[in-house]
Amino acid sequence: MGNPTPIVIDATGRDIHGEAARIRARGPVTLVELPGGVPAWAVSDADLLKRLLTDPRVSKDPRQHWTTWIDGKVSPEWPLYTWVAVQNMFTAYGGDHKRLRGLVSRAFTPRRIAALQPRIEEITAQLLDRVGQAGRTGEPVDLREEFCYPLPIQVISELFGLPEEKGAELRSLVDSIFHTSASPEEVTDTYGRLYATLGELVASKRESPGDDLTSGLIAARDEEGDTRLTEQELLDTLVLLISAGHETTVNLLDNAVHALLTHPEQLAHVRTGRASWDDVIEETLRVDSPVASLPLRYAVEDLAMSEFGGPEEVSIRKGEAILAAYAAAGRAPERYGPDADRFDVTRADKEHLAFGYGVHFCLGAPLGRLEARIALPTLFERFPDLRLAVSEEELEPVDSFISNGHRALPVRLA
Repeated sequence: MGNPTPIVIDATGRDIHGEAARIRARGPVTLVELPGGVPAWAVSDADLLKRLLTDPRVSKDPRQHWTTWIDGKVSPEWPLYTWVAVQNMFTAYGGDHKRLRGLVSRAFTPRRIAALQPRIEEITAQLLDRVGQAGRTGEPVDLREEFCYPLPIQVISELFGLPEEKGAELRSLVDSIFHTSASPEEVTDTYGRLYATLGELVASKRESPGDDLTSGLIAARDEEGDTRLTEQELLDTLVLLISAGHETTVNLLDNAVHALLTHPEQLAHVRTGRASWDDVIEETLRVDSPVASLPLRYAVEDLAMSEFGGPEEVSIRKGEAILAAYAAAGRAPERYGPDADRFDVTRADKEHLAFGYGVHFCLGAPLGRLEARIALPTLFERFPDLRLAVSEEELEPVDSFISNGHRALPVRLA
């Protein structure tokens, strides 16, 4: 059944696309080994992934459906512990998922997202003023640090009413959650500090509610009782929305800027009207998914992959884990042709799974797209001669096999 020797996932994420190619070469579904020797099935075929992601026999609840968790083999020191231990819509199944998503989706209505546009434009302009000042000396500016990161984190902080003085701490905590080669000490320290910080936030908002999403979630918890939202679900929903609410957009902006600066002919397509900024955004999401691989899902019962259009010889057994290999799926030559790994804004087929699929499709996708649709054209209009300050080979990836971006993006403005 399948390949006897699993591909060992590099926890540092040093070569995400090379690893994705090796996973694809082993077939549309293959055994991998996650940090800590934890086995999982990596699914890298987009159509197969879609079928699995919409099948009720595939769960995200480890407490019900992951044998490794049920048998007590997952330690709080495991680098991915927070990803599977949280109790929110990210790890919910069936009725619980519907309940939790329904509650949160009220905060992400199209009208509410559209209403954010003027504020996002204002934040963008302010940040680019700072970038311009920092680059006035001719010295390189780290665009990830000065623009790609602060824009989405300021938007999400204002949405949730997060106190400004907690911004740096929350950022370091979220970075640590995505740090998939973290030491056991870092993992346990992050977990403790995360809940202490969010507990303080909830206590503060209970005492002085505001017109923000945190206060709204607390009201749903307190007014509607435990049938709606438990205290743990409240905290874990904040973990999900604050972390996923900015990390993916940081990488989207980072990867889009990087792609345009390393493919000037593609930027020319946009500037001459042969392609749109939406084309840039969607092609970036396809070729450089902000989340390279997403843990985890679990087989509720034995699943023959042939039933899903997969290989005849492979079955995922009840209780086994599944890793959604989005970066691998986005560059599959079988789907996108021999140039699948090339950034091409004029490509006809830019469909991707960067925001997931099915009932777990990312609620924040419209917000991420809106931020990019404002930030990217404004950046390139403000600094038309923007260029990388180092060779592409000098750029280093973030230390994660989940998060796909650069540690820094040094640029010169002119």
